[in-house]
Amino acid sequence: MPFTANRQFKKSPRMFVAAKDMHYTTSDGRQVLDGTAGLWCVNAGHARPRIVEAIAKQAAELDYAPAFQMGHPKAFELANRLVDLTPDGLDHVLFTNSGSESVETALKVALAYQKVIGQGSRTRLIGRERGYHGVNFGGISVGGIVANRKMFGTLLTGVDHMPHTHNIKQNAFSRGEPEHGVDLADELERIVTLHDASTIAAVIVEPVAGSTGVLIPPPGYLKRLRDITKKHGILLIFDEVITGYGRLGTPFGADYFGVTPDIMVTAKGLTNGVIPMGAVMVSKEIHDAFMTGPEHLIEFFHGYTYSGNPVASAAGLATLETYKEEGLLSRGAELAKAWEDGLHSLKGLPHVIDIRNIGLVGAIELQPIEGAPTKRAFSAFLKAYEQGVLIRTTGDIIALSPPLIISESQIDQIVSTLAGILKTLE
Repeated sequence: MPFTANRQFKKSPRMFVAAKDMHYTTSDGRQVLDGTAGLWCVNAGHARPRIVEAIAKQAAELDYAPAFQMGHPKAFELANRLVDLTPDGLDHVLFTNSGSESVETALKVALAYQKVIGQGSRTRLIGRERGYHGVNFGGISVGGIVANRKMFGTLLTGVDHMPHTHNIKQNAFSRGEPEHGVDLADELERIVTLHDASTIAAVIVEPVAGSTGVLIPPPGYLKRLRDITKKHGILLIFDEVITGYGRLGTPFGADYFGVTPDIMVTAKGLTNGVIPMGAVMVSKEIHDAFMTGPEHLIEFFHGYTYSGNPVASAAGLATLETYKEEGLLSRGAELAKAWEDGLHSLKGLPHVIDIRNIGLVGAIELQPIEGAPTKRAFSAFLKAYEQGVLIRTTGDIIALSPPLIISESQIDQIVSTLAGILKTLE
């Protein structure tokens, strides 16, 4: 089982057998409130009728169409809908099947683009410490989570990392964007000086680092990265697998922070987690650079058997329509204050050393048990499940990202459940 304590699980399995709206049903008939939108992906809640119907109809009409040298209308319709939704300038879409594949696609686009414009010496990729960009070789190379990297050899060569922005000493218990740390963006200038800009193809960051425990950038940090990359002819890639599709109360993190990258990586909420799908959005400048030479030749040697799969495309269209009908891409902003107040009410409880929030995402960082890191948070996860609330943990951090349909009373349920649990943790 992926990212699972397999032996512990098999001694006491936690099995979901059904889901509807904000709740899972367990194999023993209990209702569990989804505090994590599945794995950051079920933004519209579970078993939404429009999405279910669209999948069934599409499977009966056109279940599969080859993605190489052939097409089908819904892939193009979905691409157009995404272009309408993304910040101005991101005008073309490459479909994938996951966040990991989206990251690999974005990195390959960046490297190939630099080559086709005559900048073939630009082969270096820059990520960030504690960054999470999926689990394929490109993603773990530019990523900065040690446990995801240490078992797999030397990874890609020519990769460097900026520091993360997390600073409990200066920013503990910040509400929203923390005050300190914008100067950390200047570390990119140091890396440019070390390697020379002529060797660097792209920088990839999450607008908010999610899987590592919700690390929120200080005001101006992403804008400064954008300015530095433009200055040196380096592409900027935003990994919006988590921050995309309403998580911050805006369609994308790029909208929230007012910074437009050259390439945007998405997945998860694109289909509400129902069918695997990702989408990489690129600028017109990048797209057009490939559209040269004889028209019968393939311009970009990359893609997947299931790129733009008809059923996934139908799910994506129905998901975007659900978001639009119910105002879900902005609902996180409407609930942000209640969410923030609820989470920060846990300040002062045993072992809590930091609380972070932005939009409808949050984290509660716990003091690790000496000699047993991760155990305290994992105990909280087990207790929460027993008490009817699903949470996520990473290290000794509790991470929360509920479906965007959550009510204020359900926010209260999550907070009160965690309050009771935190008081009992060893």
